[in-house]
Amino acid sequence: MVLLFLFIALPIIELYSIVVMSREIGFFNTLGVMFLVAVIGSWLVRREGFKVWKRFNESVASGQVPAREIIDGVLILGAGALLVTPGFFSDIFGLLMLFPATRIMFRTYLLRRSKRGTIIFRTGRSPTGGYIDTEGTDIKGDLPEGD
Repeated sequence: MVLLFLFIALPIIELYSIVVMSREIGFFNTLGVMFLVAVIGSWLVRREGFKVWKRFNESVASGQVPAREIIDGVLILGAGALLVTPGFFSDIFGLLMLFPATRIMFRTYLLRRSKRGTIIFRTGRSPTGGYIDTEGTDIKGDLPEGD
């Protein structure tokens, strides 16, 4: 269902918003706004990316696991992809993922999801035609040495 929304409904919504904006401010003005957002967004992505890269290197140098910096890097990468994609709704989400103050919402969601400890995999179809769900749990700590 999510993929249906991402690949069918979202492009239709984006196209509709571009058409509406073209009627309101004109076709070339709309293209100009989309181009301007892409250029400024690319510059902001680069700037924020360098900040996160610096924090990542500092964390590694101090011997800490850079989990927050990795998530921020992924979010900035996603923001860059959304900002260069034509459309206004993708630009809104790209900007929300880009700015540090609003990126916290996305990072918190991803951290909560990763700390649940249970991951559900879709492994294939069962003989009855449905999917078989399996659960896995992360094992933390050292493995015992063999005899």
